[in-house]
Amino acid sequence: MNALVAFEAAARHEGFKAAAKELNVTPAAISHQVKALEAELRCPLFQRHHRGVNLTETGAYLLVALQRGFEAMGDAVDQLRQRSNRASVTIRVTTAVSSLWLTPKLAQFWKSHGDISVAQIVSDTEPFIQDCDLSIHYGDMSRDTGTCSILFHDRIMALASPNFAAAHPIGSPQDLARLPLIHFESDVTDWTDWRGWFRSLGYEGPIKAGHRVNNYIIALQAARDDMGAVLGWVGLTQTYINRGVLLPLLPLEVETAEDFYVKLHPHATDRARLVYDWLVQASPRR
Repeated sequence: MNALVAFEAAARHEGFKAAAKELNVTPAAISHQVKALEAELRCPLFQRHHRGVNLTETGAYLLVALQRGFEAMGDAVDQLRQRSNRASVTIRVTTAVSSLWLTPKLAQFWKSHGDISVAQIVSDTEPFIQDCDLSIHYGDMSRDTGTCSILFHDRIMALASPNFAAAHPIGSPQDLARLPLIHFESDVTDWTDWRGWFRSLGYEGPIKAGHRVNNYIIALQAARDDMGAVLGWVGLTQTYINRGVLLPLLPLEVETAEDFYVKLHPHATDRARLVYDWLVQASPRR
């Protein structure tokens, strides 16, 4: 390796003295390394003259190959350095799943795996590009590729604050359709809206327009502020239900056709695999 480094410096500087200065050795040492390399390859790499050296055709070929190799090694080192500077494991996730499900799960994970740093890339609009180790999705997992596992199969209920529920007692989907509704407008193609939820219960009539938001956390907050009823994915809103912050307005549930699932990306590390396995094992998958 030392001989290759000495040759590359001498070829780049077109002389042994400049190469020796760069590498902090003597010109004789450079000359010795180059001669040893020429002897090993059984061909001259330089044409020597009193003003310096010129590359032979073989030397020029070797120089190009070495420079490409050094460049590739430099790129690899940079990538490894960047990877070591970032969190050990990155997970791309939506705001709702991060706030309502993943962050509490990670709090449990760190109790037994405190040495593994996990960073969340939270986005509701950007596509799930390959810049992460894991990503959590809502949809038909069979349409995806690669290593995927279901986290949980959810169901949807109509939820509202205790004050709203007390002020609007209802007994049927028709009664609910006449109340103020909070509509969450999602970019997710398979996300169930109020129209689809009512249809699943056999109701095709008119529904009240109500309030429209494009963030599920805001939709839940609006419901907590007594502004109307909201569709609650039970797997995401279970904490609110358990605390009595939001209550079911009807004892009716709609099973979702899609699943919340986690995907392990191809370049993921062993630590990412550990996080992936832990999330799958810690999920109900009902």
